[in-house]
Amino acid sequence: MILRGDKPQEQATDNLILHGVNGKSIYARSTNQKALVQAYEKNDLLFAVGPAGSGKTYTAIALAVRALKNKEVRRIILSRPAVEAGEKLGFLPGDMKEKIDPYLQPLYDALQDMIPAAKLTEYMEKGVIQIAPLAFMRGRTLSDAVVILDEAQNTTALQLKMFLIRLGFGSKMVVTGDMTQIDLPPTQKSGLRDAMERFKYIKEISIIEFNEKDIVRHPLVKQIVAAYK
Repeated sequence: MILRGDKPQEQATDNLILHGVNGKSIYARSTNQKALVQAYEKNDLLFAVGPAGSGKTYTAIALAVRALKNKEVRRIILSRPAVEAGEKLGFLPGDMKEKIDPYLQPLYDALQDMIPAAKLTEYMEKGVIQIAPLAFMRGRTLSDAVVILDEAQNTTALQLKMFLIRLGFGSKMVVTGDMTQIDLPPTQKSGLRDAMERFKYIKEISIIEFNEKDIVRHPLVKQIVAAYK
């Protein structure tokens, strides 16, 4: 089921997702961010696809943190494909965590807005919040968790299938991506594009298509995205 929204959504109290660090209020600030929140309540598998800065990943992480705080789930699992790294990972200095952290930094940034530093460190040390490259998901069953895959446009069809079948009981999965930022070889079809074609008529799976009207970064970002469209 594909959901679209084109009109900006007025910020309202009922759009509040949670209170973040230092009392910062985190809202669903656009029509499609609100659509993602509503779809999250109804379905266990969601796709949020659209341009950079539209808040799709940030909103998904906010929903995950809210679910953890409300004890609806026991874990948050965040993942990204480290496509840019490729075989070059082995040449980077440091242990595996130090090699992959730069690719996962945007996920840390969002969490730091929502969870105090000491609590976030505790959660990560205890495995309550886990951040790992997509390759680390193989063989796992992800139960009682909110599981988010970011930058999914850079997965292959087999990689995304591997990820999706990790979904366990009591879990929700949100897959985000931007079709204009595919870093795969030209001959390789994006797993995200493939999945959206396969799932668009399954009503239990929500597909929310974000657009430049949802962008909440610097006002110039909307014009930049439009210029490259």
